[in-house]
This record gives sequence, structure tokens and C-alpha cells, in this order.
Amino acid sequence: MAWGRKALLVTAAAALAGTATAQPANRGGPVATYWMSAATATGFGAGMQPGARPSMGQIMGMMNGGGGNVAKTLTLQLGSSRRPTGEPQADHLPPSSLGAGQMLPLVTPRRTPPGPETPYIPHEYQKPKGRMLIFWGCGERARPGQPLVLDFAQMAEGKLPPGMQNLSQVFASSQNPPSLDRNTTYGEWPNERTRINVPANGSLVGEHVVRGNYSPEIKFALAQNQDFMGPFNLTTNRKNPSGSGQLGWQPVQGAKAYHAIMMGGGENDTVVMWSSSEVQAMAMMPDYLSDGEISRLVAQKALMAPTTTSCAIPKEAIDASPSGVVQMAAYGGEANFSYPPRPAKPPPGWAPEWVAKVRYKSTTGGIFGMDMADMGGGDDDARPRPGARPRPGQPSQGERPQPAPRRPGLGDVIRGGLGLPGL
Repeated sequence: MAWGRKALLVTAAAALAGTATAQPANRGGPVATYWMSAATATGFGAGMQPGARPSMGQIMGMMNGGGGNVAKTLTLQLGSSRRPTGEPQADHLPPSSLGAGQMLPLVTPRRTPPGPETPYIPHEYQKPKGRMLIFWGCGERARPGQPLVLDFAQMAEGKLPPGMQNLSQVFASSQNPPSLDRNTTYGEWPNERTRINVPANGSLVGEHVVRGNYSPEIKFALAQNQDFMGPFNLTTNRKNPSGSGQLGWQPVQGAKAYHAIMMGGGENDTVVMWSSSEVQAMAMMPDYLSDGEISRLVAQKALMAPTTTSCAIPKEAIDASPSGVVQMAAYGGEANFSYPPRPAKPPPGWAPEWVAKVRYKSTTGGIFGMDMADMGGGDDDARPRPGARPRPGQPSQGERPQPAPRRPGLGDVIRGGLGLPGL
């Protein structure tokens, strides 16, 4: 079916961009599994609430990539093999240094019953058009064999270039936190009951306690080196005289590895993607990574080493998409706890009552080559003042200004490539 083929293409493109389920104690697994995900963010999205309109300061921070607003977010997920008597109830009691209140309620989401099926209405098939260019590796120029070209029309017909299936496997992660589907009983924060912001100076250092009617008491303490990671601040975001792009950053406190990607739209319905990975990989940004995954990816040179503070984007990628969106992440690994504490050599059949994991990352994002100077002026400066002479290229009073030609954005390219109408 036409729409089915389009949906398949969307899925394929999105894909290019051992579970942690708690088991019953008699099967050797922990009764409860608790994950804390701690993120520090600057640039895109820092300090914004879902659905909120960004302030001018936030917009400038987004455009500049790093600096400005620093946001800390915390996600709490508790899974258990127990089923409580009555309604599930659990709370996280954080240290006062977190600054988010004395108690964070872990609410069990309500399952939404499936709604009535919408009858399928066939759409007229339009053959997809456009292509995707994939670059990888830091350096002044693209390596031989780049870019890898994915043709949307050929993808819709099931014709994939050699090695495409492996593009997304480089960053495949085994991270599977507790969830409503994986555990008998589950609770999370933030939730519909409370979404308290963690202040910019909030700290995880201190004792954490989790209590509930479907979990044993979980208690552990985080040290100074297990706090939120430091902010990710770009120091360089510009085009080199050679035509390549240059990214530079301050070392991020707690970083064990770095990763950078750029995505943008080019001419003629083209999607452009680049990643800092030295091995051929899709421009994907892993969410969180374990210590083992970080070590493996650094050894493979899929992630940049923690001593890295700069990376050049190849000239060919910049030429194809001069104003792409850059995203960067510093990965800080994780801290693990259990009760009883895990021995150096666990005996056969050893199983803790509970396990807890704290994982870390720090991110930033912005538009390549955009800095504060590029934002000078604005609508007010664009209006001619009474008696002032028009600047070169500026229309005089009474003359209708001609709109500047608009480059296609990434959304335009993807919609065009899929044969969908513009928004």
C-alpha cells in the first residue's frame, strides 16, 4: 500500500538517525531495580519546559550553542517484581542539596486503553524523491568513499546500499531502564503530579532513600565525583578559511567520552548527516551509555576520547549543508549500587535484594557557525529611521522589500523526499 511504503521509509530513516526487567526473587533476580538519569544541558532546549515558548535569552543560547542557560534534569524510574496491596505508592527522598523538595513521588502511569481503529484510507502513491548524504570522522576533508549516498526512491523499492544495515549498529546500546511494560509494578518522576525543576546549582551529593509499598527500602549515597556533570560549553563554532568547520569546547567535568553530530538540509531535496565517529556510522546521538559501552566505543574510535577538545567537520559536509544543526554530548558513565553489596567474585546463585544505577551525560546544541554577532540587528534595526539614508541593499521608504530566497530546511527536505506536502 502507498502509505505503508511511506511509513516504511520513515521508519528506515528514523532507524538511521539483556533487558533490565526485574525478575522474581526465586529466579535469581533483584526484587527492585532503580535507575536515576542525570543530565546537564546548555544550548538547545536548556531551561525550557515542554510546550513552553523560549525567551530571547534562551533563543540566543540555542543559536550560540553552549553558554547562557544551564539546565539540570533528573529522571527517576523504579521497577519491582512485587505487586502491592492497593494502589502502588513510592517516594524518593533526595538530599536537601538537590533543591527540588523533600520528597519526589514516584507515580505509576495509568495504562491508556486502545482507542477505536481508524479506517485505512488509501492515498495516491507518490514516488519518494531526494537523497541522504552521510559523512563521518573529524578532519579537514572527507575520507575516501564519502559520502555514503542513500536514494529515497531506491529505499522505497527495497534497494539499500551495501553496509547500510550496520550503520545504526555502532551505537546500539543495551540500556533498558525499568518501565511499565518490563516490570510487575513501576513508578516514575517527573510525572503528572509533580514536575519540579532542578535548580542550576542543584546537587546529587548526599544520601538518597527510596521507600514504597512494592519495593524494599533502597538507600545509597553519592559522593562529590558522582554529582551532575559540568556544563558543555562550546568555545569555537565557525567555518575555517579552508572551508571546513571547526568545533572546540572546554573540558566537561566528569566526561569519559565525547560525540558530535550535524544534521541539515541541502539543495535538491538532500538530507545531510555527519558524525564525529572515525568508523562509518549513522549520525546518531546515544541517550546514555554504560562504562563498558563507553570503553568499547572509545577503543573503536566511534566516540572521541575524554582528552579531546576539538573536532573539524569536513569541508564536503559543510559545503553540502552550511547551516546544519550541531549536537554534542559528553558521557559520564554510571554509578552502581546494590544490597547486599556486590562481592568481587559473586558466588553461584548470588542475587541482591535491590540494585540501583545512576547514569550521567552533558549535552549542548546549536546552529553551526552561528554566534551572537550574527544575531545583531533584528526587526527593529531593519526598519529605516525617519531621515536616515538606506543602507546598501536596503529598500528606501515606499519601496516594497523583496524577501530573501529561503534555503530548504531539514523538515522541508524530509517532507519533500517522502512526497508529503509542506507545512
